[in-house]
Amino acid sequence: MTAPLIPDRASELQGLLAKLTGHAAARVRRYGKHLLIQMQRDESLDTVARLTQTGTNHYVAAFRTHSGRWEPLPASGNLRQTAEIVVAMLASYFDPDV
Repeated sequence: MTAPLIPDRASELQGLLAKLTGHAAARVRRYGKHLLIQMQRDESLDTVARLTQTGTNHYVAAFRTHSGRWEPLPASGNLRQTAEIVVAMLASYFDPDV
């Protein structure tokens, strides 16, 4: 018997971010139940936000402050809904030229 296929949510979110922002500078890395959203800046990756899976297809979002703390964002829903809200709220952080 083969194992059931588990969707690669990190790749899915990275694709959604590329469509929503119009560029491919955003990267997504899985960290336990979190999906870390990072921006490629020169030779480094800055962690901007995270989506945390709270149900089968339900996520909540948080923003990483300059002090390194996570602050909740008023964004929750399925992966697409949460990504759309995060991109709208944090648009300046997704600017590849900043």
